[in-house]
Amino acid sequence: MEFANPEWFWALLLLPVLIGMYLYRFFRRKRATLTFSSLDLLDDLPGNWKSHLHWVQALMMWAGIILLIVALARPQERLTTVERNAEGIDIVMVLDMSTSMRAEDLKPNRFEAAREVAKDFVDKRNSDRIGLVTFAMQSFTVVPPTLDYRLLKDLIDDLEMGIIEDGTAIGMGISTAINRLKESQAESKVIILLTDGQNNAGEIDPVTAADLALTYDIKIYTIGAGTRGTAPYPIQDPIFGRRYQNIEVNIDEEMLTSVAELTGGRYFRAIDSEELESIYEEIDELETTEVEELIYTDYKDLYTVYLAWAFGLLFLSFILKKSVLAGIETS
Repeated sequence: MEFANPEWFWALLLLPVLIGMYLYRFFRRKRATLTFSSLDLLDDLPGNWKSHLHWVQALMMWAGIILLIVALARPQERLTTVERNAEGIDIVMVLDMSTSMRAEDLKPNRFEAAREVAKDFVDKRNSDRIGLVTFAMQSFTVVPPTLDYRLLKDLIDDLEMGIIEDGTAIGMGISTAINRLKESQAESKVIILLTDGQNNAGEIDPVTAADLALTYDIKIYTIGAGTRGTAPYPIQDPIFGRRYQNIEVNIDEEMLTSVAELTGGRYFRAIDSEELESIYEEIDELETTEVEELIYTDYKDLYTVYLAWAFGLLFLSFILKKSVLAGIETS
């Protein structure tokens, strides 16, 4: 609730003065004395209750004055309507699911780390359509760009390594993502590609795919996931059980840089889980969605309720004084 004319509340400062004057006059009248033996026998006479009604009449009058002042201050209810127009971005995340993603230089491993930061990235968007493409030897659309973020995150959780024949078809992953974005009418179209290796499969070269993305005005951000040098890779030994072997980390950074820069994007290298998380945060900041807000404000006056109560109490106070208390002097 707001008040259009709050300066009227200064009038409340007069109320203690009026109450003080009333009490002064009332108790001054009470100080007049008369000598008598006892009036105890008169307590039960009919009509004595009227002598206490002046307090009720006074309280009604004061309450009426307070409500009248509140009404003059014009209480209002503010009704606000916000209209948001968002020019969303269409994004496709392309995730490498080759077996090398089991390496544990990112914790708990590259695949799990990539899955978690992808879900966090989805949580931070609010009006963008986001899709997911996975690839190994071949590429597949897991979900086309959608606003159903819950479905998208559930499908990310359901991803399993090993269901796609092993390999690293980076160019095919980019091409599949392009097919999902080329008809988009969004102001901005983005591919976020994460891989830990070199293109060694598929019929389309990654740079050729990037040229195709450029014709459709699609920007590509590339991420190389993996430490430098060697990384621990789990192996199931039939005799000794689970053990680790250090494997070479071979990320084609030159190719990934060319793909990104050709389309106006950027290449990032994530050597640990924390850096991978910060990369997605940086991409989130780079690809912001413009939201236009139109705010409409209307006011509903509430003073009529207070005014009605004020006049009602003042009227009852006047009637009480002129009828029931007419024969009793209270001031």
